[in-house]
Amino acid sequence: MKTRVFFFAVMIATMAYLNASGKQVYFSSQVSENFLLQTDGAIITLDKEVHDFGNIKAGANGECIFKVTNTGNEPLIISFCKGSCSCTVSSCPKEPIAPGASANISITYNTQHIGPINKSVTINSNATNYPSKTVFIKGNVISPANTETEGEQNN
Repeated sequence: MKTRVFFFAVMIATMAYLNASGKQVYFSSQVSENFLLQTDGAIITLDKEVHDFGNIKAGANGECIFKVTNTGNEPLIISFCKGSCSCTVSSCPKEPIAPGASANISITYNTQHIGPINKSVTINSNATNYPSKTVFIKGNVISPANTETEGEQNN
Protein backbone atom coordinates (compact mmCIF):
# COMPACT_ATOMS: atom_id res chain seq x y z
CA MET A 1 0.00 0.00 0.00
CA LYS A 2 2.81 2.40 0.89
CA THR A 3 4.51 1.62 -2.44
CA ARG A 4 1.38 2.53 -4.40
CA VAL A 5 0.97 5.81 -2.53
CA PHE A 6 4.64 6.66 -3.10
CA PHE A 7 4.40 5.83 -6.81
CA PHE A 8 1.25 7.92 -7.18
CA ALA A 9 2.91 10.87 -5.37
CA VAL A 10 5.95 10.67 -7.68
CA MET A 11 3.67 10.69 -10.74
CA ILE A 12 1.77 13.74 -9.46
CA ALA A 13 5.00 15.59 -8.64
CA THR A 14 6.47 14.82 -12.08
CA MET A 15 3.33 15.98 -13.89
CA ALA A 16 3.23 19.18 -11.80
CA TYR A 17 6.89 19.89 -12.57
CA LEU A 18 6.44 19.37 -16.31
CA ASN A 19 3.32 21.51 -16.33
CA ALA A 20 5.04 24.33 -14.38
CA SER A 21 8.16 24.26 -16.56
CA GLY A 22 6.10 24.49 -19.75
CA LYS A 23 7.64 21.36 -21.26
CA GLN A 24 5.48 19.43 -23.66
CA VAL A 25 4.94 15.78 -22.97
CA TYR A 26 4.73 13.58 -26.06
CA PHE A 27 3.14 10.19 -25.99
CA SER A 28 4.54 7.46 -28.23
CA SER A 29 2.13 8.06 -31.14
CA GLN A 30 3.03 11.75 -31.15
CA VAL A 31 6.73 10.99 -31.00
CA SER A 32 6.52 8.67 -34.01
CA GLU A 33 4.48 11.24 -35.98
CA ASN A 34 7.07 13.92 -35.23
CA PHE A 35 9.84 11.47 -36.08
CA LEU A 36 8.25 10.69 -39.45
CA LEU A 37 8.11 14.39 -40.39
CA GLN A 38 11.89 14.57 -40.79
CA THR A 39 12.91 16.47 -43.91
CA ASP A 40 16.72 16.40 -43.67
CA GLY A 41 18.93 13.45 -44.44
CA ALA A 42 18.14 10.30 -46.39
CA ILE A 43 14.45 9.42 -46.55
CA ILE A 44 13.35 5.96 -47.65
CA THR A 45 10.15 5.63 -49.69
CA LEU A 46 8.86 2.29 -50.99
CA ASP A 47 6.45 1.66 -53.88
CA LYS A 48 4.62 -0.89 -51.68
CA GLU A 49 4.88 -2.41 -48.24
CA VAL A 50 3.23 -5.75 -49.05
CA HIS A 51 3.57 -8.03 -52.07
CA ASP A 52 0.73 -10.53 -52.48
CA PHE A 53 1.60 -13.58 -54.61
CA GLY A 54 -2.00 -14.80 -54.40
CA ASN A 55 -2.12 -18.52 -55.24
CA ILE A 56 1.24 -19.55 -56.67
CA LYS A 57 2.20 -23.04 -57.89
CA ALA A 58 4.82 -25.04 -56.05
CA GLY A 59 8.16 -24.60 -57.81
CA ALA A 60 7.11 -21.36 -59.52
CA ASN A 61 9.26 -18.23 -59.50
CA GLY A 62 8.78 -16.72 -56.04
CA GLU A 63 10.62 -13.46 -56.77
CA CYS A 64 9.19 -9.99 -56.22
CA ILE A 65 10.69 -6.52 -56.38
CA PHE A 66 10.28 -3.61 -53.99
CA LYS A 67 11.29 -0.26 -55.50
CA VAL A 68 13.12 2.00 -53.02
CA THR A 69 13.38 5.74 -53.66
CA ASN A 70 15.48 8.21 -51.71
CA THR A 71 13.24 11.27 -51.31
CA GLY A 72 15.71 12.94 -48.95
CA ASN A 73 18.60 15.28 -49.53
CA GLU A 74 21.50 12.95 -48.57
CA PRO A 75 22.55 9.54 -49.97
CA LEU A 76 20.52 6.58 -48.68
CA ILE A 77 22.74 3.71 -47.52
CA ILE A 78 21.04 0.36 -46.98
CA SER A 79 23.19 -1.58 -44.55
CA PHE A 80 21.34 -4.89 -44.86
CA CYS A 81 18.08 -6.67 -45.63
CA LYS A 82 17.18 -9.73 -43.59
CA GLY A 83 14.32 -12.17 -44.14
CA SER A 84 12.28 -13.59 -41.30
CA CYS A 85 13.37 -17.13 -42.19
CA SER A 86 15.79 -19.02 -44.42
CA CYS A 87 13.04 -19.61 -47.02
CA THR A 88 13.13 -15.88 -47.85
CA VAL A 89 16.24 -14.49 -49.51
CA SER A 90 16.69 -10.78 -50.17
CA SER A 91 19.11 -8.81 -52.28
CA CYS A 92 19.71 -5.15 -51.44
CA PRO A 93 21.58 -2.45 -53.34
CA LYS A 94 25.21 -2.24 -52.23
CA GLU A 95 25.83 1.29 -53.53
CA PRO A 96 24.37 4.41 -51.87
CA ILE A 97 21.14 5.65 -53.46
CA ALA A 98 21.49 9.31 -54.41
CA PRO A 99 18.76 11.83 -53.51
CA GLY A 100 15.91 11.44 -56.01
CA ALA A 101 17.24 8.10 -57.29
CA SER A 102 15.68 4.65 -56.99
CA ALA A 103 16.92 1.08 -56.65
CA ASN A 104 15.34 -2.35 -56.34
CA ILE A 105 15.25 -4.78 -53.47
CA SER A 106 14.70 -8.31 -54.74
CA ILE A 107 13.00 -10.82 -52.46
CA THR A 108 12.76 -14.48 -53.38
CA TYR A 109 10.54 -16.96 -51.55
CA ASN A 110 11.23 -20.71 -51.85
CA THR A 111 7.98 -21.96 -53.38
CA GLN A 112 8.79 -25.60 -52.60
CA HIS A 113 7.04 -25.07 -49.25
CA ILE A 114 3.31 -25.82 -49.78
CA GLY A 115 0.92 -23.65 -47.77
CA PRO A 116 0.38 -20.04 -46.77
CA ILE A 117 3.11 -17.43 -47.16
CA ASN A 118 3.37 -14.73 -44.50
CA LYS A 119 6.98 -13.54 -44.29
CA SER A 120 8.78 -10.28 -43.63
CA VAL A 121 12.03 -8.64 -44.66
CA THR A 122 13.62 -5.96 -42.49
CA ILE A 123 15.55 -3.20 -44.26
CA ASN A 124 18.12 -1.33 -42.16
CA SER A 125 19.46 1.98 -43.47
CA ASN A 126 20.54 5.48 -42.55
CA ALA A 127 17.06 6.85 -43.35
CA THR A 128 15.85 9.51 -40.95
CA ASN A 129 12.20 8.51 -41.31
CA TYR A 130 12.55 4.71 -40.98
CA PRO A 131 16.04 3.50 -39.96
CA SER A 132 14.50 0.03 -39.80
CA LYS A 133 11.66 -0.65 -42.23
CA THR A 134 9.80 -3.95 -42.60
CA VAL A 135 8.12 -5.11 -45.81
CA PHE A 136 5.97 -8.21 -46.18
CA ILE A 137 5.21 -10.95 -48.67
CA LYS A 138 2.10 -13.08 -48.52
CA GLY A 139 0.23 -15.62 -50.59
CA ASN A 140 -0.44 -19.32 -50.78
CA VAL A 141 1.73 -22.00 -52.42
CA ILE A 142 -0.46 -24.70 -53.92
CA SER A 143 0.61 -28.11 -55.13
CA PRO A 144 0.36 -28.94 -58.86
CA ALA A 145 -2.37 -31.49 -58.00
CA ASN A 146 -4.54 -28.69 -56.53
CA THR A 147 -3.97 -26.58 -59.63
CA GLU A 148 -5.21 -29.33 -61.96
CA THR A 149 -8.28 -29.97 -59.78
CA GLU A 150 -9.11 -26.26 -59.67
CA GLY A 151 -8.81 -26.06 -63.47
CA GLU A 152 -11.23 -28.98 -63.91
CA GLN A 153 -13.75 -27.40 -61.51
CA ASN A 154 -13.64 -24.09 -63.38
CA ASN A 155 -14.55 -25.74 -66.75
